[in-house]
Amino acid sequence: MNVALRTEGLSKQWGGFKANSDLNIALPVGARHALIGPNGAGKTTFINLLTGVLAPTAGKVYLGEENVTYLPQHQRVKRGITRTFQINTLFPELTVLESVLLAIFERRGDAGRWMRAVASQREAVEEAEHLLESLRLLPEADALTRTLPYGKQRLVEMALALATRPKILLLDEPAAGIPSAQSAELFGMIAGLPADMTILLIEHDMDLVFRFAERITVLVGGQVLIEGAPAQIAADERVKEVYLGEAQHG
Repeated sequence: MNVALRTEGLSKQWGGFKANSDLNIALPVGARHALIGPNGAGKTTFINLLTGVLAPTAGKVYLGEENVTYLPQHQRVKRGITRTFQINTLFPELTVLESVLLAIFERRGDAGRWMRAVASQREAVEEAEHLLESLRLLPEADALTRTLPYGKQRLVEMALALATRPKILLLDEPAAGIPSAQSAELFGMIAGLPADMTILLIEHDMDLVFRFAERITVLVGGQVLIEGAPAQIAADERVKEVYLGEAQHG
């Protein structure tokens, strides 16, 4: 198996509280993998450990064969691991198009001169417009990001993440706050991403999870309860007890 991302004994503890305990998770290249579990299970902590937002108490993170456990966030992005951005705090005064262009220029190493380079960088503008069109955001290209409704802002976050051309894309509840018709559209777009892009998804909407994921890991109390194919997860009595009932009725 050609592994894109894996963890060995990954743990995070604050005092006596264990947010993640001894997580050994491996994602092959091109995986469509979902991480589910009740609130407080440690899902976002795990994403923060993968991206370098947090340093682990113990354990290791590997991108391919490279140990990146203590690599800073921006170095991990350059190596191909990207999560969705919180654009409403990062780029509130930029237009949607300018925000995506900034992410493209950052990827290309041109971010320092991006404002004066825009006119001469038609290729970057075309890439940004194509990306916005794929997310049905082109009509909002000239709107300030802060003026968009929340659901549209989440789509711009996706555009910014994709602008980095990631090998590994981490999606922390991408459908949160998006109307169901738009979320189905969003997942249609995610399903159409390149087959060799590895995707790890945190999502509470189990209909979306079971339609999207090839494998699912269930976290409970910061530990892996079970990992398997969607049918195996759906049939597991422990999962029904600790999570699926809550997700369906919550």
